[in-house]
Amino acid sequence: MKIGFHTDAFNSAYWSFEKCLQWAQRNKVSYIECGLIDGVSWIHGLGYQPHVALYEDPALLRRKMDKYGVQFSQVDAAYPLSQEDGPLRGVPYVMKSIAWAAQIGCPCVDTTDGLHAPEGLKDPEAMAMMKQSYEQILRVAEAHKVIVNIEPHGYFTTNPDRMAEMQAFSKSPYLRVNMDTGNTFIAGNDPVKFLKRFLKRVSHVHVKDVSESLAAALRGGATGIAVSQCSLGGGVNAGNIKQCLALLRDHGYAGALSIECEGQAGPMIEQSLAWLRATLKELGIQETK
Repeated sequence: MKIGFHTDAFNSAYWSFEKCLQWAQRNKVSYIECGLIDGVSWIHGLGYQPHVALYEDPALLRRKMDKYGVQFSQVDAAYPLSQEDGPLRGVPYVMKSIAWAAQIGCPCVDTTDGLHAPEGLKDPEAMAMMKQSYEQILRVAEAHKVIVNIEPHGYFTTNPDRMAEMQAFSKSPYLRVNMDTGNTFIAGNDPVKFLKRFLKRVSHVHVKDVSESLAAALRGGATGIAVSQCSLGGGVNAGNIKQCLALLRDHGYAGALSIECEGQAGPMIEQSLAWLRATLKELGIQETK
């Protein structure tokens, strides 16, 4: 399996994307995931945000990433498509992200729904709206041969039955699942059972532990967390993560494991990386570059 990390880890440290590439190179991590910005942001322009803008030329950025020996496992375009403005803002954003991802050689684009029930829409209406949105998105994905993942992160997607309905929006092989061990847990699900249900559709994985205090405060009352406030192996979700890795191993999964934790410029993310590497070794899983 491939080890990577989401640049969200360094949001609070106000790192630039290039600084994240430097961290990856120092720690011999070959895969990276970041958010995509559609437009101009002053904080990003000043170098204080570890994500990438769609106005950045993908060929030139790929050249820079090659110098660090790092490539994308996925780019994050997770605007909440279940909200009322999902078709207006989310759909063009995701479609633009797919074309950009294809140009830079990134295999996957991450998408999701909103954290809460959409205002002004009943659940069936929101599901019907998302179905139309994903049908449009997948036409572009198929043309560019880029996988569109749906991540369990919100009101609909952390409900296994709703996720199954969303996976049935299209028969396209480019509609898949981004498993998230932390979001499924914090939403009150068993991450292992959730993964078993969608194992055949998983093409990318977010590996996220959950601290005991956060679980006590939010589990079952929230649908997702941006990053974990503890390192991998340091929380109450570590046992579930190990079982999920074993399931992925037995299924023959060879994709990316993207670490999501609060980096704070170290040492939490370094501890997470060490734990994940040790756990893969314990489970007989080879880290591929």
